[in-house]
Amino acid sequence: MGITSPNAAPCEPYDAIVVGAGLAGLVAAHELSLAGKRVLILDQENRANLGGQAFWSLGGLFLVDSPEQRRLGVHDSLDLARQDWATSAGFDRDEDHWPRQWAEAYLEFAAGDKRRYLHDLGLRLTPVVGWAERGGSGASEHGNSVPRFHLAWGTGPEVVRVFREPVERAESAGLVTMGFRHRVDELVVEDSDNGGGDNGVSGAVVGVRGRVLAPSHTGRGIESNRDEVDDFELRAPAVIVTSGGIGHNFDLMRQCWPVERLGEFSQTMLAGVPAHVDGRMLAIAEHAGASLINRDRIWAYTEGIENWNPVWPNHGIRIIPGPSSLWFDAEGNRFPAPNYPGFDTNRTMRTILSTGHDYSWFVLNESIIRKEFALSGSEQNPDITKKDWRLTLDRARSSDAPGPVEAFKKFGADFVVADTTEELVAGMNERSRGPVIDHDHLVEQIVARDRQMDNAFSKDAQVQAIHNARNYLGDKIVRVQKPHKILDPTHGPLIAVRLSLLSRKTLGGLETNLDAQVIGAGGTPIPGLYAAGEVTGFGGGGMHGYNALEGTFLGGCIFSGMRAGRAVAGSSAPGGDGTNGRGAVGIEATDMTRGER
Repeated sequence: MGITSPNAAPCEPYDAIVVGAGLAGLVAAHELSLAGKRVLILDQENRANLGGQAFWSLGGLFLVDSPEQRRLGVHDSLDLARQDWATSAGFDRDEDHWPRQWAEAYLEFAAGDKRRYLHDLGLRLTPVVGWAERGGSGASEHGNSVPRFHLAWGTGPEVVRVFREPVERAESAGLVTMGFRHRVDELVVEDSDNGGGDNGVSGAVVGVRGRVLAPSHTGRGIESNRDEVDDFELRAPAVIVTSGGIGHNFDLMRQCWPVERLGEFSQTMLAGVPAHVDGRMLAIAEHAGASLINRDRIWAYTEGIENWNPVWPNHGIRIIPGPSSLWFDAEGNRFPAPNYPGFDTNRTMRTILSTGHDYSWFVLNESIIRKEFALSGSEQNPDITKKDWRLTLDRARSSDAPGPVEAFKKFGADFVVADTTEELVAGMNERSRGPVIDHDHLVEQIVARDRQMDNAFSKDAQVQAIHNARNYLGDKIVRVQKPHKILDPTHGPLIAVRLSLLSRKTLGGLETNLDAQVIGAGGTPIPGLYAAGEVTGFGGGGMHGYNALEGTFLGGCIFSGMRAGRAVAGSSAPGGDGTNGRGAVGIEATDMTRGER
């Protein structure tokens, strides 16, 4: 037995085995190699998938009180970010002990060393900060009070690159070994020197067992074979699990889905992640004694559209909308405040599913789509991904929608483009998966909203939100269209977009302390076992609580991977004892205790 990949040797003494070659795994391996440690990275996919789901991301990063914010006149602070995180997370469980502390540590990182850490690796940011997940329900409820979504110049591939390249240099130097097409099926547990303890296992994790899969030459994200050709057992003093979430495992998502909180699981869920995002390691770690918490906290999006040019099965893309589109349920009823595009994902999810249908509609026009529609994903933003300033400026100045959006308008199954309301509603009914929309009822609601545009003020809360957004310079320049009547023919044609639910992130997972040690069922760390990234709910077993503030997924992978790598290397950051380096417990339970959202 042993590693059979041509770039991996079977008998090397490793200081750590990293299970998963996504972003968190690369960060952990990078930190370990900086300390001179020998690392083996195992992944069930091929080298083309190095970097995992982060490669496909838009590259958003949550930062607090950054130079980019200050240049745009945004006044942010750690205290304001704490308030927003606390009211959004709604921590209300005993098992939220470590997630609370991870949240505090991550906020301090986002307000402190995060930007410099990434800048020193070569990552640069675009100058306009996005305002994601705005909430819109009051100062003491979910949402970002200010724009905090910093876009990496180069999107997800660039975030991956700044860690991939040093890891590949360490590979060339013999410190890192890659074992692709190695699927881990078991964590090897043996009696530890102290005879175990109360952690639910009788010993320490000393290695991994699994199966070697047949070679695959598929491109990144394309579903690969699961043909088994050999088995392996490999050992190291530490195993770091960085295997990702459950976003393409709909059976597991259905088991974990919080029906009482969000509604029935969608029958037409689109997949926002590749097929290999299967969540297998959660059960494998749990079988070895790991504590798995907050498994019902799942982050899915409400603005999914079918990819007309799919890479993986059931491939969906998320629209990242500005605030101007009108949002209707499957029957053609406008959603009540504050269910507006880009404001509160889980609230709108609950509202959609409460109708008994699993889809909804945006209604807008050409002026809105060309300025307010962005598509999530590195491949949907070629100008920023390729770091081409000329193309980026042309896109901002163009009178047309971005090229990828235009392609969806032309080829996408969810898009209706029409010159008249009669044609628009007919096209919506052709794409209906449920009720027939009444033309007059839909138009009556649009007209009622349009009458609110005759003045610079309005009683319509969504129109007020549009004016508020345009008070922020970044939104006014590149993100939010000047308020106007949707039925004004000079802004036509009219557009309707059918929106489905889209899987994406897992907000719960393996419970870990601030040194990324996996906690056992008895509440103490399992010797030799660490975890980072989405498999830990991005830290501690769910540092987001019930809601994410966006830009926090890549950052969570980076932060938890960094802490795991440093802990295993013996150079843990201050606060590895759970005190955040200040003798304080972190975010106080009284600050983070809210009712279930």
